[in-house]
Amino acid sequence: MNHKILDKNSQEEVASLFTSTFTSSEGETEGRLIGKLVSELSSATDNQEIICFGTYEEGSIIGSIFFTRLRFNEAIQVYMLAPVAVMTKHQGKGVGQALIKFALNELKNRSVTVAITYGDPSFYSKLGFKALPENVIQAPLKLSMPEGWLGKSLTEAAILPVIGRPTCVKEFNDPVYW
Repeated sequence: MNHKILDKNSQEEVASLFTSTFTSSEGETEGRLIGKLVSELSSATDNQEIICFGTYEEGSIIGSIFFTRLRFNEAIQVYMLAPVAVMTKHQGKGVGQALIKFALNELKNRSVTVAITYGDPSFYSKLGFKALPENVIQAPLKLSMPEGWLGKSLTEAAILPVIGRPTCVKEFNDPVYW
């Protein structure tokens, strides 16, 4: 397995991976929705506000994740992990966890202090993510499942409360994703 940071040239293969993975697990409607989101994220990937990571095996992409910047009024470096996809036949083999660990290390090297995700607590807790009350860090939009709002400090310090609702990249600025 080879993990790396991807650029706009990977847009087609990344969008295809997410569309097929989400169609397989969540149905055709969700597959199209996430595929469209990923296509938009991929085309806007700039390695600053939107960072895409991928895992390859024998030259083919088998997993991919995005980290996007959340902006606050305070000077704090916070990135959100979403979405995440691992090819169905490679799920349950540690591919996603290894890719997320690789990406978190890259963010830490960039002086990012907090990583946030909105997903399954039972999966993300394996990677050190913990429930994140919105009185500590709010989500950019109203959450439909607040229990899925999770955070992880990338420093030795605890996550401190941040005042105000952050803004997310425009691709995520739609209640359908929250």
